[in-house]
This record gives sequence, C-alpha cells and structure tokens, in this order.
Amino acid sequence: MSGILHWVEQYGYLGLFSSLVLGIVGIPLPDEGLLTFAGYLVYKGHLRLSLTIASAFLGSVCGISLSYFLGRTVGLYLLERYARNLMPSQKMKQVHDWFERFGKWGLLLGYFVPGIRHLTALAAGASRLELPVFALFAYSGALIWSASFIALGYTLGEQWAPVSGQIHIYSVTFSLLVIAFAVLYLFLRKRS
Repeated sequence: MSGILHWVEQYGYLGLFSSLVLGIVGIPLPDEGLLTFAGYLVYKGHLRLSLTIASAFLGSVCGISLSYFLGRTVGLYLLERYARNLMPSQKMKQVHDWFERFGKWGLLLGYFVPGIRHLTALAAGASRLELPVFALFAYSGALIWSASFIALGYTLGEQWAPVSGQIHIYSVTFSLLVIAFAVLYLFLRKRS
C-alpha cells in the first residue's frame, strides 16, 4: 500500500485520479485507504479539499464508465456467444429486468463493498442497462463514496492509518457476508 500512497503524495490530484481509474476497473488497489489518505493530505494542507474530491470523483467516474463499456461490449459479446446455451434469452431478459429494477441500487451502494463495485458496472453493461440510468446511480455513488472517505481521512487527521486498516478488515468481512448471503439465497430459491 505504501507504493500507491507515495504515488498519490508525489503526483497529487493526477496520482489520485489515475489510481482510482485503475482501482475501479478492477486492479487490486486499496481504494478506501487511498481516499482516506487523500483526506489526510487535505488535513495536512498538501491538497485542497475541492480539488481532491473532484479528482477522486472523476477518477471513479472514468473507471466505472470504462467497466460499463467493457461490460456493454466484451461482456455482452461473451454472454451472447457462450452463455446462450447456458442461459436462454428469456433468462437473459429476466436478468435485464431485475437489473433495471434493483441492480441500479447496487451501482450506488456497491462502492462501499470491495469486490462488488468492480463487478456492478460490468453487469450493468452486459445487461444493457441504459446509459442515463447507469450514469445517475453510478456517478452519484462515486461522489458519495469518494467524498465520504476523503472526509473521514480529513476528520481523523493523524489517526487515519490505524482506522483505515480497520475499515479494510470490516469491508472485506462485510463483502464476504454479502456474498455468502447471496449464495445462500440463490441456493434456497433454487431448491424451492
């Protein structure tokens, strides 16, 4: 983690922007720790709050948009080419309808669940979620998520590092619980 923090400390807004683009696309970077550190840099006076939030927001938006378009093109191609035998078109329509009704909320809240935020945009693109709906929920989530963790780092000041480590542990635990409950729900639903 220290390498990515040094990158952000050295390159400031550009470092934060580029790290978040890569992190949201799916390269394993400690996004929450990165944002909390950026808030700490604002606390120390090395960065300005408004530009830090703008850089984080734009990096998140670019990353999630790239994932959406990958899902819309490559993901959709792979689904149509290989999943046709596994999933009939009626099932694909059900997935699309579900995503239209509920999946968009996953775009908004998925930022707060590591691993999920990387997949929601791919799923949104592959399910052909309309771009305006995607943008409304994904970009709102990007702003809330990035501003929240930057504000946390700013508020914690010198205590940002130990709390950031705890947040990572809780986030991963929460992600595993969400996945376990989803698998259990699907298993029980399939049995009944």
